[in-house]
Amino acid sequence: MRVNFTVNGRPQEADDVWEGESLLYVLRERLGLPGSKNACEQGECGSCTVRLDGVPVCSCLVAAGQVEGREVVTVEGLADFAKERAEHTGCAGGACGTSLDAAKKWEAKPGQDSQTGEGVELSPIQQAFIDAGAVQCGFCTPGLLIAADELLERQSDPSDQDIREALSGNLCRCTGYEKILDAVRLAAARQGEAV
Repeated sequence: MRVNFTVNGRPQEADDVWEGESLLYVLRERLGLPGSKNACEQGECGSCTVRLDGVPVCSCLVAAGQVEGREVVTVEGLADFAKERAEHTGCAGGACGTSLDAAKKWEAKPGQDSQTGEGVELSPIQQAFIDAGAVQCGFCTPGLLIAADELLERQSDPSDQDIREALSGNLCRCTGYEKILDAVRLAAARQGEAV
């Protein structure tokens, strides 16, 4: 089957997709977007998390055929997506929420590479992960970034419990999670200062 959908603001087409193929496989192997990691393939670890029509999902559990005509944002397009969201909503850091209609109108801009993420300024959550030292081996980081970005989009000042709940589907084997929580707190604080 052929699947047409939008990834990081760009229309994409995947040919010869078999009915059991996952969105994760299509992203990594067919579209060359290796940011979403292939780990458990059971939706347990969160390393393959992407946003599908704005909602964080484990791409290993989504059949590729289910994304026909839909919007996907991967970690490679996260910075561009956050910047576009901030420009359209007028919210510092883009943490005021984005409607589904606004998300569907998002397009990658020329000169920015939402395919690889190169040449794009980091999103607030990506920068906070670096500044707080929340990245170790980096395998879980893409999924954590996607989940944390979605949390900060809908809730500008999350409590520690809110952060823990939002990230509960993402496992990290390197950290004690404290630096990851620090990074989300830092991104939220920076968004609050910019308002």
